[in-house]
Amino acid sequence: MDDRLRSSASSNINLKDTQGDVSSQYGFFQEMRGYVRDLVECLNEKVPLVNTLEASMHLLLKNRAQQLVERRQADIRDQSAEFTGAMMRAAAAPNLDTDRGRKMLDNATQRRAAEREARRARRRRAREGRKQDKTHYEGMSSDDELIESQLQRFTTERDRIMSESANVFEEVVEDFHSLSLIQSRFQKWKTVQGESYNDAYIGLCLPKLFAPFVRLQLLDWNPLQSNCPELEDMPWYESLLFYGFQDMDGLDPEDPDVKLLPSLVEKVLIPKLSYLVENVWDPVSASQTHRLVTLVHKLAEDYPTVSALNKNTQGLLEALVLRMRKTLDDDVFMPLFPKSMVENKSLGPYIFLQRQFWCCVKLLGNLLLWHGIVAGDPLRELALDGLLNRYLLLSLQNSDVNDDSIGKSQMIVSTFPTGWFKDLEGDSTIRQLEPFCRYLVHAATTLNQVVLKSSTADLDRRRAKMGIKSITKMLVNLHAMDHALSLSQDISLKDMKEMIHKT
Repeated sequence: MDDRLRSSASSNINLKDTQGDVSSQYGFFQEMRGYVRDLVECLNEKVPLVNTLEASMHLLLKNRAQQLVERRQADIRDQSAEFTGAMMRAAAAPNLDTDRGRKMLDNATQRRAAEREARRARRRRAREGRKQDKTHYEGMSSDDELIESQLQRFTTERDRIMSESANVFEEVVEDFHSLSLIQSRFQKWKTVQGESYNDAYIGLCLPKLFAPFVRLQLLDWNPLQSNCPELEDMPWYESLLFYGFQDMDGLDPEDPDVKLLPSLVEKVLIPKLSYLVENVWDPVSASQTHRLVTLVHKLAEDYPTVSALNKNTQGLLEALVLRMRKTLDDDVFMPLFPKSMVENKSLGPYIFLQRQFWCCVKLLGNLLLWHGIVAGDPLRELALDGLLNRYLLLSLQNSDVNDDSIGKSQMIVSTFPTGWFKDLEGDSTIRQLEPFCRYLVHAATTLNQVVLKSSTADLDRRRAKMGIKSITKMLVNLHAMDHALSLSQDISLKDMKEMIHKT
């Protein structure tokens, strides 16, 4: 009888304890249910505001980028019209006063010319201050300076947007707008009631729940600018970095919370980056391109969701190709002048021609920085078919073969990714480089004629021989061994071995 009494007393105590646990669980679930309901209602009200602010910021950045591109296009049209007009006037009436053409320019054109030269002078002084002018070619710097009135309007509008963004959750209590407090609620749920947390698929819902707060913090984030903060330094990243981690030794790779940050990068960051690429990025700008390439490489290395198999990443790659193609269609111009107009290197036509050539070389290098990110075939189509063979090669073919043209060719070759030539079989280079290689062979043949001419001075003969060696080395670097061997009779076997060894 005593045993039965003790057993009954023990059962009673266990039932009371169980009743207490159930009551505590019920209270916790009721609290979380109310909190989640209120949080969702809050977000339903605030997300449209976030959408509006994000659209306003995107439009502001797009308009600024468009202003700069349109100004560059207008500058090219003005200079092309000026020198083409001068050429036509000279052909029609060589004795006319050249000042008359300048007087015919309208006020807007004169104003743009004055502003253009002033910006160039400021960039030139800045380079001299940094002692970088020795290796600089006119046309390789980006003209992205806004005039004071445009800068003021841009700053005012940006400040307005950021001020409004700070007030989006102004009347909301901190529990419903502080990302660190919100994530701590769900972290507690996972810790206290892990089974129900998993059954409710909370880990799959969190990226969508946290996305509005992340987008709000990324409102002024522009990786194309030099002062853009690193993602890892932003508050939202620090708040969510260790979400769901309790014991690193017991980390479950299948836990959806492990993929929280990669999911946010995929669903929030990549779409924003795609918009910036398509509407804000200027492929002609070397600084913007370097920053963008560095960021995309980093995202691809650090986040498994950024891959060629991911839909949003595919959208980003498509935006990159579309933007590069648009630049080739709208922004590239290579003038062709008769030799008589470009003989004097201090006059406008020669300077304009050189500027456009080096701008194209810079763009070629910018496009080829995407090697390893953009697929090889579309990248070669854009860079080689669309730029090298269409514009740069045309300019080289219409100029004399000399140290200048050889130096330009070497700069072009230096932009090509070495990975293109590592696994090539046979003696031929890639198909798109054949026209360029044929030009190099033509240049070497022209120099060889200088060498063979009996009236050639010794200095010019030595210079021509060095030019032939440089051209042969370029052909070897391009794996155009068939073309290089065709020139080998003019180069000793020792020099050829040294060229191949150095590549």
